[in-house]
Formats: sequence, structure tokens, C-alpha cells
Amino acid sequence: MKQRVDIEEWLTAEELGRVRDAVRAAEKRTSGEIRVHLDVAIMEDVLDHAAFVFDDLGMARTKDRNGVLIYVSIPGRKVAVIGDVAIHAKLGDDYWHGVLDLILEDFKQDRFCEGLCAGVERLGEQLREHFPHQRDDVNELNDDVSFGI
Repeated sequence: MKQRVDIEEWLTAEELGRVRDAVRAAEKRTSGEIRVHLDVAIMEDVLDHAAFVFDDLGMARTKDRNGVLIYVSIPGRKVAVIGDVAIHAKLGDDYWHGVLDLILEDFKQDRFCEGLCAGVERLGEQLREHFPHQRDDVNELNDDVSFGI
């Protein structure tokens, strides 16, 4: 079942920029890659669809396999956080649930930008610990928020 939602009603252009800037700030301290993806469809299995988007965005093709995706199905306010194999091996399921809870706390108060930025910051801290920034690091993935329609 699909329900159309206008993304600009959910996050303004300025807020999208703040989320992008949070990704850039987090990635300056790590070789890891973070993406935020917003979808305007209600998904029955948000985790399954997030895995599809993870692959579609090329996140499994990073050099160190340390990419993380925050996936949001806007209409249902459903969120999934997925890490690639190298970072998942270091953190495990409990960590992803903690990031998810942090994001959802703000979502419950309609503070979507704040929730996404807090989640990105938390991810950046762990990525920095396990995958510190390297002098020869290159930004392998786009930092802008991506969209599914």
C-alpha cells in the first residue's frame, strides 16, 4: 500500500541541509560512510526495504565495508538502521537498536531533523572509534539525503 507524502512538509530544505551537514561532520572523523534515505511509501517490512535501498545506493561497495544507512519510511514514521558487514561485526544488533531508539525519541515529538542529526552523530562516534579517518580517505558516497518515490 502506497501513500503519497510531500517530503517538504516533513523536512524543509534548510533541515535537509542540516542533516547533510551532520553527515559531513561525522564523516570528517571516520573512514566510514553514512547515508540518510527518506521514502514516501509505507513499507510493510521496513528493514527488508532498507536492505534493498542499501544495495541500490551502492553502500556495500565501499572499500572498507563500513557504510551505515538510516532509512525512513515517512508516512509510517518507520526507521531502520543498517550497517555493512565490517561495522556490523564490530557493533551488532543491540547498537543499531540503540541508534534507532534515539532517532525515534525525537520523531515521537515531530522533531524529525533533530532525530536524524542525533542518529548521524551517534553513528559517527562509533565509526570514528572503529574506523578512524585516514589521511588518504575519500568520500565514497554522496552526503546528501536521498529520496525514494
